[in-house]
Formats: sequence, C-alpha cells, structure tokens
Amino acid sequence: MSLQPGDALTTHNFGLQIDGVMVEYLQEVSGLSMEQDVIEYQQVSADGKPVVKKMPGVKKAGECTVTRGMTQSPVFSEWINKSIAGDMGSARKNATIMMMDYQNSPVKRYNLRNAWCSKVETSGVKAGDAAALTEAVTIVFEELVIE
Repeated sequence: MSLQPGDALTTHNFGLQIDGVMVEYLQEVSGLSMEQDVIEYQQVSADGKPVVKKMPGVKKAGECTVTRGMTQSPVFSEWINKSIAGDMGSARKNATIMMMDYQNSPVKRYNLRNAWCSKVETSGVKAGDAAALTEAVTIVFEELVIE
C-alpha cells in the first residue's frame, strides 16, 4: 500500500543515486537549495502611475550537504576522491536524492545535474565513545530538477 492523497513522507527513508544507480542510503540531507536572481524594474503605466515589476533572472548553482555512515559505499567514496582531486572529467555526475515511502518505493526525486563533491567533513572521534562515525559531504550542482 503506497501513500494515499494527503499523506506526508516520513523523514527516515532516502538515498543517493549516481548516474541512475543507488549507491548510498543517507543519514541526513540538509541545505538542498537552488535560487534564481530577481530582476526588478520600474515603468510608468498607461495612466501615468509608477509600476514596479519583477521577473526571473539568471539561475544560480546550488548545493546541499548529505551525511552518511563512515564505512559505506565505495562508489560514493570514489566520487568524493575524484572531485576533491580535481578530476572533473570523471567527477561531474548526475546525482539524485531520492525520497521513499515506508515501503522503500520512490516518491520524490531531486535530480542534481553536473554534480560534484566540494567538501568532506568527518564526525568527531573520542576514545571510549560508542557513537557511529559519519561523513558530511557537500555536493554542488549546476541545476536542480524536481520530479
């Protein structure tokens, strides 16, 4: 049984695809955004009154941060390494952050065009601590398409 009209997605089931292949289930996604410039101009209407108009301008590139378990997908790790090494011919990929319902059926996709990793940050470690190690990876992209 899938989601019914009006049902909301839960926040615990999502993953990352690279070039259409699921490579990682994620712990967290944050800052997924893309924006566009707004052009504002003024003109005078036919009856002589000033009018302020707004229209869309140039799209800006976007970015997001994903958090994963430290010892997960070697494919994702390879993508990170190629990106950080500056091997952009291999690093630029089409990636998808996929939101799933409670039965792991894809419900919503955030397609990131020409994406690559710009930053990796590991969680803190402390002797005697029983916490899981994680990596936070910043992914930059040129275009966001939501399906």
